[in-house]
Amino acid sequence: MTVVMKSLRLGIAALLATSFLVSLAHAQKWIKLAPFPEASEEVYGVAAGGKLYVFGGLAPGWKPKGLVYEYDPAGDRWTKKNPMPLPAHHTALAEANGKIYVMGGFVLPQSGPPMWVPIDNAWEYDPANDTWKALPPMPTKRGSPVAAAVAGKIYVIGGASIHPGSKETGLHPRRPHRSVDTNEVYDPATNTWAARRTMPTARNHAAIGVVNNKIYVIGGRIGAAFMTTPATSIDLVEEYDPAIDQWGPLKRSMPTARSAMSAGTYKGKIYVAGGEMRDEKIWGAFTVVEALDPLANRWSVMPSLAVPRHGHAVAVVGNRLHVVSGDVQSLGGAKPDDVQIETNLHDALELPDK
Repeated sequence: MTVVMKSLRLGIAALLATSFLVSLAHAQKWIKLAPFPEASEEVYGVAAGGKLYVFGGLAPGWKPKGLVYEYDPAGDRWTKKNPMPLPAHHTALAEANGKIYVMGGFVLPQSGPPMWVPIDNAWEYDPANDTWKALPPMPTKRGSPVAAAVAGKIYVIGGASIHPGSKETGLHPRRPHRSVDTNEVYDPATNTWAARRTMPTARNHAAIGVVNNKIYVIGGRIGAAFMTTPATSIDLVEEYDPAIDQWGPLKRSMPTARSAMSAGTYKGKIYVAGGEMRDEKIWGAFTVVEALDPLANRWSVMPSLAVPRHGHAVAVVGNRLHVVSGDVQSLGGAKPDDVQIETNLHDALELPDK
């Protein structure tokens, strides 16, 4: 073979390889979809019946909005649904057998200055009929837990609450409170709650995913529920096996320590998007998206969000990771009235099959 022919073949191979990589990159780009109708921080997403549902929202003064919206991918359209019977923020969501379960959270106190009052309320939402049903309360009052469904049961893990024996009625950045390690399971078949083995690391504002019927609690916040209070965002990943009620060995730490992020699961991988951080110099939100493969115990980096986000809704519908609304900056209660940090953006990333 001549040198010219060899060079030509190498050039064609390089061109094909480049074309393939460009195609992959194109497939991995974020796309813009119908904006969320009511831009809000502290919204939470879950998929059911091939549609995306977004709950929550938080108004100034820590007033919960109680929003419920349904997104239909077929028509790229949002529809407002019956609101939450008890508007709350920092709730935990999970889907099982076509029903959506909304657990715990915080509300405003009945009187006095604004605080985050932890609640034990539990609800079942039926998307098909747009109806709500009250469930027996959780054994423990807490907000900012995470929830996951395994074998038809709903596990509600972690969160934040007041100290045992405290006279405090709620959480405030300048008052003592704590992260919790609580792990409680609701069984829809018997309509009952039961306590399970506590999580090794008490935390709130974490992310969660389920792969091969095991639960993975990812990142979050330790020490307190507020970033303005001495609190630390962590990268820790812990595995829980509901079948034997045991917490397993630690998984590889998340590459980017963060809290107030959200996650969706697809094809055995957990995709963690956005989040927030603070120190004495920076108050910021993340654009990073990282994927955990628990079986391989490996993280991979996905295309970043175009705009940083925390307190946003995330869910996988079909083969797309949807990221909806949230805040583009970590300001929270320190936000001036004339600063708008909530976004109505709704982006989706097509996920790889492997």
